[in-house]
Amino acid sequence: MGEEQTETNVKSNPKLSVLSLVALIFYEVSGGPFGVEDSVKAGGGPLLSLLGFTVFPLLWSVPEALITAELAAAFPQNGGYVVWISSAFGPFWGFQEGFWKWFSGVMDNALYPVLFLDYLKHSLPILSQPVVRIPSLLGITAFLTFLNYRGLHIVGFSAVALAVFSLSPFVVLGVLAIPRIRPERWLVVDFKNVQWRGYFNSMFWNLNYWDKASTLAGEVQNPSETFPKALMGAVVLVVSSYLIPLLSGTGALGVPATEWSDGYFAEVGFLIGGAWLRWWIQAAAAMSNMGLFAAEMSGDAFQLLGMSEMGMLPSIFSMRSRYGTPTVSILLSATGVVFLSWMRFQEILEFLNFLYSVGMLLEFAAFIKLRVHKPELHRPYKIPLQTLGITLLCVPPTVLLILVMCLASVRTLIVSGSVIIFGFLLYPAIGHAKNKSWVRFETTHVSTDKTSDTLPIVCQHQEGIFDEASVGLLSDLTDKEASEILQEQILKVE
Repeated sequence: MGEEQTETNVKSNPKLSVLSLVALIFYEVSGGPFGVEDSVKAGGGPLLSLLGFTVFPLLWSVPEALITAELAAAFPQNGGYVVWISSAFGPFWGFQEGFWKWFSGVMDNALYPVLFLDYLKHSLPILSQPVVRIPSLLGITAFLTFLNYRGLHIVGFSAVALAVFSLSPFVVLGVLAIPRIRPERWLVVDFKNVQWRGYFNSMFWNLNYWDKASTLAGEVQNPSETFPKALMGAVVLVVSSYLIPLLSGTGALGVPATEWSDGYFAEVGFLIGGAWLRWWIQAAAAMSNMGLFAAEMSGDAFQLLGMSEMGMLPSIFSMRSRYGTPTVSILLSATGVVFLSWMRFQEILEFLNFLYSVGMLLEFAAFIKLRVHKPELHRPYKIPLQTLGITLLCVPPTVLLILVMCLASVRTLIVSGSVIIFGFLLYPAIGHAKNKSWVRFETTHVSTDKTSDTLPIVCQHQEGIFDEASVGLLSDLTDKEASEILQEQILKVE
């Protein structure tokens, strides 16, 4: 996609600000109310949907956002949760976390071109025809992939503009709906028709991925201060973007729950405001799915870049274009999206939720272990709770994770299990390729110090501060290579 540039040229690219990071987190988690319509149908009416988007953020979103804020501030490097897990449990589990989350992220991204066309097909039925739909999916994927290649700051700026445009029609919808709202409609629920698997999967999918932005922490201005502010702002924005449209639509219209499916908010806009509002919501939905795709691909690509910089993947994945973006990592993520986009919506949803749940359980365990075994770790932002408090904080989301996994179908268990086993086999295969020098790997590791938003670590043989995760990642290198790297870091500290 372009000539690779030197490190000096790459570093001149702008960093993400608080506002851009809020928008990226918003799109990595939500993107607006598009896709939440199924929660009304699966919940047998508005009540469970409204309760879910009120209670689930307290049990799930807030704890995950707080944990992400603490760890992203302590480890402000590309790779995010891969660095956290490596620091707590070693490089093997760090690699597994990265593989599961990357695969889950690519599956998640395969949904957005599909949703993009699903909203537009209500007004353009021709988009339902395979001869038009398939080229459209490929064209959308290619365009958004190019947007990611052109620069993360462009993605961040675009996310802000798209968020404003995507949420504006729902502000108008809420105002127009007020005279027609009947509060008793919010209390409707038919427990006989509740689809618990679909309900919990819909809730979980619409409220997860708070940790995704950590994978590009190295591209953020002053991440130790920016991440906590951005995450808290994004929580408020996400919850509001779900509840306001749902309260407006379900309170103003007495339509059966079975009518609520993907894309139904466009019809809600027509019934409340007219054709002009339906078109506006459809355009907003299309733009929102573009933002979702771009944000997710940024997280996936910079995660691979971070893993390459840590020596877990070949160095080709950390090669940057003249715009500072990891070209090969972007192309690999886009290729995965193309291959997965033929699957059904609910299938993809279950698969990615299961893999994401496994990864999150490992993150919670790493968070607690780092608190217990590395109390000296520099934490610019720290959740004001002791060991017992943070353990209790992790209990509700852990229960939800296990519940989502228990509701998985047999097919999901088989597919997800196969992905996990493949990850176990891939790690030694990459290690063998490294030892045989079949491909080139980075010979440096990510390390920083307390005075520059860096990662503190400990070296047993020299006086200085080095990170356990970084030292652990040297285990696959030869003794000579490891010695050279450690000596280089010792000189930097001195």
